[in-house]
Amino acid sequence: MKLVIERGELLKALGHVTSVVERRTTIPILSNVLLRAYGGALQFNATDLEREVSEQTEAELSEDGAVTVPAHMLHDIVRKLPDGAQVQLERDVERERIALTSGQSHFALQTLPAEDFPDLAAGELEHQFSLPAHELKKLIEKTRFAISTEETRYYLNGIYLHTATDDDGVESLRAVATDGHRLAQIDLPVPSGANGMPGVIVPRKTVHELHRLIEDGGSDVTVGVSSSKIKFEIGQITLTSKLIDGQFPDYARVIPRGNDKDMRVSNAEFISAVDRVSTIASERGRAVKLNLQPEKLVLSVNNPEGGSATEELHVDYTAEPLEIGFNARYLLDIANQLESDHAVFKLADPGSPTMVRDSDDEAALYVLMPMRV
Repeated sequence: MKLVIERGELLKALGHVTSVVERRTTIPILSNVLLRAYGGALQFNATDLEREVSEQTEAELSEDGAVTVPAHMLHDIVRKLPDGAQVQLERDVERERIALTSGQSHFALQTLPAEDFPDLAAGELEHQFSLPAHELKKLIEKTRFAISTEETRYYLNGIYLHTATDDDGVESLRAVATDGHRLAQIDLPVPSGANGMPGVIVPRKTVHELHRLIEDGGSDVTVGVSSSKIKFEIGQITLTSKLIDGQFPDYARVIPRGNDKDMRVSNAEFISAVDRVSTIASERGRAVKLNLQPEKLVLSVNNPEGGSATEELHVDYTAEPLEIGFNARYLLDIANQLESDHAVFKLADPGSPTMVRDSDDEAALYVLMPMRV
C-alpha cells in the first residue's frame, strides 16, 4: 500500500472513526484503525465490536493494499502536522510497519494484519428508509437526555425507535427514552420504507456517536434496520451498531391521559427561576416545590443545611390550588428541550406523573415523576 493524501482530509476521516476506538482494550487490534486503499480511495474502519464507523475519502494511490494502524496515535500525529500538508503513507510488509512522511517529518508505526480486523457487517437489513439529517438530529436531541445510565435495567440504556399509530390511525416514526423518573417522546412523519419495522433499542453510545456525526452533514440519512443491527449512512460515513437485546417497557402506561389541571408559563422565565432557587438545594435531592394558585406559581426550596429560597411567577392557571415537588435538574432538562415561548404543564395531583408539552409543538411530549418535598 502506498498513497498520498491531503492532511485535512486525513484528519477529518480519522476524527470521525477514532471516536469509537477504546483507548484501553484487552484486544490489541481494537486499538487500531483499518486502512484499505483501493479504487482511487482510502477507506477507514474502526470498531469496538458493538459499533463500527467507516468512511471513504479520495487519495492518490500508487499501490493498493490494507493494513491496521494504532488509531489514536495516527490521529495525534496527523493533528500536529501543518495545515495543507501532503501526507504519504507507505506500508513496509517485511518490517510490519507503515511509514508516514510529510515534509521533513517521518514516522514509522507498528501495524497488525488487516485480515485479523473484525468485521461488524450489518447483514441483511429488512427495513430501509431515508429522512432529513436535521429531523434525525432533532429526534436524538429531544430524547437522549432521558436515556437511563443504570446498567441493571439495560433495556432502558438507549432510545426505543419504532413506528406507532395514534388514536386517529396516523402512523409515525417514534423515539422514546426513559430512566424511570422522566420520559421523552417525539414523533416524525413515517418515512417510506419504515412502515411495519420492528421496535428496536439503539444503544446510548450509538445515539451520541450518531449525533456527533450528523453535525457534519445536512443531507438525508439512510437508515437500515434488522432485528439485531442498525446502520446509518451519512454521506461517505457509515455507522453500524448492534441493538440492545431486550424488551422496552410499555411506556404508554406511564403517559397520563386524565391530567385536567393546565398551567401555561413563560419557558424562559421558568428556566431562570428554577435555576435560581435550586442554587441552595441539596445536591442529593435537588427538590423544588411548585405551589400553584390561580394566576400564580411560587417556586420554593428548603434546605436545612443551606437555607431557603422562593420566587413567584405569573402563570395561566385557573384550577384549584396544587402543591407538587420535582427534581430541579429534571425540570430544567425538559424545559431546555422546549423551543417555543411557553411551556404547558398538565397536572393531576401531588403523587401522579405530570405531562409537559411545548405550546407550539405537538410532536414531542415529556413526562416527569413527582418528588416528595
